[in-house]
Amino acid sequence: MKKKLNCVLLVDDNEPDNFLHARIIEKAGIADFVRVSLNGEDALDLLGAWCSPGQAGNSAPLPELIFLDINMPLMDGWEFMDEFRKLEKIHSGRTVIVMLTSSLNPSDISRTERYLGSGCLQRKPLTPETLQEIIRQHFPDYI
Repeated sequence: MKKKLNCVLLVDDNEPDNFLHARIIEKAGIADFVRVSLNGEDALDLLGAWCSPGQAGNSAPLPELIFLDINMPLMDGWEFMDEFRKLEKIHSGRTVIVMLTSSLNPSDISRTERYLGSGCLQRKPLTPETLQEIIRQHFPDYI
């Protein structure tokens, strides 16, 4: 029997998008937990707490999948990626990041491919079909 993802993290300042994406993930039954951060700084704080030895305040496990918005206040998706790479314990683990955007600007596509590889940029909103394709592509042993 295949297993679920432990946790999916949504990093987006748009609360309606977060609500919709969380519902799609929950309805698909692909994860035990869905967590939301409204900006890159909050997400890094959350991830840093997960990675810090002796931090027991998190009820959810380390995310295996992160959906990341590109354009956010305080820290955009690109700045988040730069800082995320510094979190050694996460970076060495099995965390897949997929950028979500309302615009498919050619420069965003090429920059995403440099950061994450091909197939890691998706147009908003996330759909059940897109979610299933992401799971098939990045987590073939799951659901």
